[in-house]
Amino acid sequence: MSFTEALFALMPMQALAAALVLVTLIGWRGANAGGRWAQVGMVAVALGLALASPALSGHPTALHGLHSAGVAALSVGLSALWWALGLWLTPRPGRWAMAAAPLLLGIGHALLQGDQEGAQTLIDLILGAQLAWLGVALTLPSRNTLLQGLNSRRWRLLGLAAVLPLLAAMLCRAISTQLGEAAAWPQLLLGLAGQLALLLTLPMLLLAWRGQIEAELASLTHTDSLTGLTDGDAFVRRSVELISMARRYDEPLALVVLNLDDFETLQAERELDFAGHALALFASCVQAQMRLGDLAGRLADDCFGVLMARSLPEGPQALDQRLRAALAERAPAELGVKLSFSAGWARLRPGDRGLADMQRRAETALYEAQRAGRGQLRAEPGVAD
Repeated sequence: MSFTEALFALMPMQALAAALVLVTLIGWRGANAGGRWAQVGMVAVALGLALASPALSGHPTALHGLHSAGVAALSVGLSALWWALGLWLTPRPGRWAMAAAPLLLGIGHALLQGDQEGAQTLIDLILGAQLAWLGVALTLPSRNTLLQGLNSRRWRLLGLAAVLPLLAAMLCRAISTQLGEAAAWPQLLLGLAGQLALLLTLPMLLLAWRGQIEAELASLTHTDSLTGLTDGDAFVRRSVELISMARRYDEPLALVVLNLDDFETLQAERELDFAGHALALFASCVQAQMRLGDLAGRLADDCFGVLMARSLPEGPQALDQRLRAALAERAPAELGVKLSFSAGWARLRPGDRGLADMQRRAETALYEAQRAGRGQLRAEPGVAD
């Protein structure tokens, strides 16, 4: 057995070992969706490497069919890993192409049974395109959310170090095949690049999964468990950034404080679960009706706040109208009762030391709305409604 053949013979065992490590460390039931796709991807890669061994290529009938199934399984593995990256980072365009690639490769390779060079070129082109798209997924900016994973740069670099040499080696083999060269170095180069890719893929996937889990745990520590909104402490911390941005660029900033009307009566007359459902529904309406870039949080038991960036005086009024319409539609349908709320708002003033000063004035306006009969929005003194 030559050195190149030994390299390819070791690859299925390495991929299988990586898949077993992923299943052991991540688990199946407790894994997030990205972790499960990564496990599926490595299992498919291991199966594909075993069936697509160079020893099987070029042989007729049943062996060629096994080789076709192997290259299709390799393509399935790359597609699954791409899906995992999409769940850990940001979904990228091309999902239909990634889903169709294994089918096209398997059928195309089977049809090229008598044309070894054509079948090899087809493998290099389709798998190379999938590798290139994996590289793109690792380099494009990700969505601006905590759930993208903490410190993703580390495992992105590992992923690129695995993908790019393998892609270059595959392109070299494709070019060599088209030129009709019989040199052995392209196959050796591909074997070395494949070994490097398998060596780096396992730590990359583990770091990505760990980053995702850490990010989810971090988000839970800043999120109210009942409503899913930012909790009071995190709301105060994040308000510092919004207030600083508003002052730096001389932009208006408004704080709207909202309170469900007669919530104490609702708690006394109904079960606690029902009151919790009412709060969750109200929070869902707030989250659905606030603008992109605003910050919503649960400040107290039935008191919520929305910080509205770049908000003109008409902004709180528009939010109030949208929220009342949504609550009037959803509450009777989902809870069987009508819900209403009172609200007050205040704008950021030059002398404000922070959120507390704005909140004090907004709550004063809220109390005025409640004394005036509830179910309405009031502004702080000196600001037109």
